[in-house]
Amino acid sequence: MTRTKFILTTAGVVLVFVLLTGASFLGNVLASSGSPYGPYDTFTRVLRFVKDNYVEEVDDTKLMDGAIVGMLEKLDPHSTYLDSDRNKKMQERNRGNFDGIGISFAIVDGSLTVISPIEGTPSWRLGLRPGDIIAKIDGVSARGIKEDEVFDKLRGPRGSSVHITLVREGEKEPLEYDIIREQIPIFSVPYAFMLRPEVGYVRMTRFSATTSDELAKALQKLGEQGMKKLVLDLRGNAGGYLNEAIAVSDKFLPAGKKIVYTVGRLQDSNEEYSSTGRGDETTCPLVVMVDHGSASASEIVSGAMQDWDRGLVVGETTFGKGLVQRQYQLPNSGALLLTVARYFTPSGRLIQRDYADRDKYLMEDVETIEQESAKADSAAERPEFHTGLGRIVYGGGGITPDHKISKRYLYPRLQQDLDRNRAYFEFAAHYLTGKDLAYPAFDTFDREFKIDATVVSDFRAFLDRKKIAYHADSLAAQDEMVRRGIKAEIARTLFGDNERYRVIIDADPALTEALTYLPEAEKMLKQSLSVSGEARDKQGKARR
Repeated sequence: MTRTKFILTTAGVVLVFVLLTGASFLGNVLASSGSPYGPYDTFTRVLRFVKDNYVEEVDDTKLMDGAIVGMLEKLDPHSTYLDSDRNKKMQERNRGNFDGIGISFAIVDGSLTVISPIEGTPSWRLGLRPGDIIAKIDGVSARGIKEDEVFDKLRGPRGSSVHITLVREGEKEPLEYDIIREQIPIFSVPYAFMLRPEVGYVRMTRFSATTSDELAKALQKLGEQGMKKLVLDLRGNAGGYLNEAIAVSDKFLPAGKKIVYTVGRLQDSNEEYSSTGRGDETTCPLVVMVDHGSASASEIVSGAMQDWDRGLVVGETTFGKGLVQRQYQLPNSGALLLTVARYFTPSGRLIQRDYADRDKYLMEDVETIEQESAKADSAAERPEFHTGLGRIVYGGGGITPDHKISKRYLYPRLQQDLDRNRAYFEFAAHYLTGKDLAYPAFDTFDREFKIDATVVSDFRAFLDRKKIAYHADSLAAQDEMVRRGIKAEIARTLFGDNERYRVIIDADPALTEALTYLPEAEKMLKQSLSVSGEARDKQGKARR
């Protein structure tokens, strides 16, 4: 058995070497008669025939990349090859930072437009505003600039300078700024605020290298604002670093609770991870929101909270991605993400769902997601497991919620058209020009600022001037949503992205329903803490 494994491993190394070095190695392989490598010899012959005889000259890099991708497609949907560009972008995203000036932007009608400055960054400190147009970068016109060019020109080494020329509505002359680049955070916890007295809300969009630190800061801020209950929103969070999922779970669990364990073919792939007892939020009632887009690290967190009766999981059955990838760096600056293990929740549930039909597994259209979610939400023929309190939970693919929430935030065609044309965004900048809306805090703005019929009429006139097509009857039928869209963008201009999201999320029916389960989460947590306390008392008496 050991000898066989050695031969397979060696053959694999030869194949990778051939793929990465190209045709220069082929001659030696083909010259050796009676090659022990079988299918690898066939592969190199096919590669030589393609290079020598194909109707057009082939690009070695593209050919090799394609061969690697084709090989991995025979494994599982999550073993992936990243070329150097994709690998660089993934590393940057997972690190949680880059060096630049600190704006989110869009190309609007050929103009480089500031969507919002990132709070605390150089652009934010200098007073850049949503709607500002960057007309020039270092004296060169930015008209017609492409997205990749924006990254190349605005990002750069920390401490270096870039000169930008801004055009701002209401200003007669362009504004000139020299901006010193700094490290800019990519937030994985972009929103954290109080939904109502004593109830905090945290939105987590990914698990990057900084996620647990971001969460700690968010929880501290909410605690200072009087938070005693929490909604953790993991909807659409496709995952990320395993160690960050463990660190996030650790914040909510008492010491010695298994969070997740992995099982692989090789011994070093078998791991078990438990809580340290250093978490600060072990007694805060918790509701975790998930949907079919919640995957991987999100499923580790929600599964651990459910298995230990630490929080109620509500929403839709999660995606079902329970495969662990190990990253191998390659000589061409690319990387191989190779599945080496499966992970299980504390109760023993395998999270990975069936991927025999690979194409269907990877489909992301709304109809397929809804069908898969409905199928997963059915408990029929799914293996049963039990939580610490004896509650039944289900395995067989993904985390089945304790309470299914089928309500979704409506996003009708009219809203899609208005957002795609950035109608709300541009109108907010136009509306605020020359106005002095002085509100001491967002809560005051949210309570007192109303979008009345006059503002809606102005919005219609603005759409007509901009030649943004819409159906008048649709605009009237969705009057409440239109007013909320206008108010949300004005909130972003005055206060920032966090407050824009607060206006939008207030109309989310799934979140409204999730809040109704907080009393049940509080009751369950008290029972769980009571059982844990009794167990500790029994252990103490036994030792005495």
